[in-house]
Amino acid sequence: MYPAEIVLPMKEELTAVGFENLDTAEKVDEFLSREGSALIIVNSVCGCAASNARPAVVASLNGTDKPDHIGTVFAGFDIEATAKAREHMMPFPPSSPSVALFQDGEIVHMLERHHIEGRPAQMIADNLMNAYTEVKKM
Repeated sequence: MYPAEIVLPMKEELTAVGFENLDTAEKVDEFLSREGSALIIVNSVCGCAASNARPAVVASLNGTDKPDHIGTVFAGFDIEATAKAREHMMPFPPSSPSVALFQDGEIVHMLERHHIEGRPAQMIADNLMNAYTEVKKM
């Protein structure tokens, strides 16, 4: 498990812009039981989370369509919450960072680490904004 002094500033990058800190399994289940669209980012300490995933999910919220709910778990820190989020992300294998979009509790779009690593944050943000628009059409 990562020390809090390392993780908390990385969590703050997302919670400061409105992401809910889903730090327990119960919070994850409650979050995903809400009606509408929900985005969960599995945050991590790796470089691709810092330079790609976190900036991308924040930038993706600048579009016209947005998820109704946004939340985050932190791999290697929020152990039970991350495990619960990953249960909801099945059949995709565990991946961090990763970003999952849900509609009424059902996964509808997934970005795994291999979709994030090595790609510019804006490309990832554009992918997510397109997914938000598609979900709003559902």
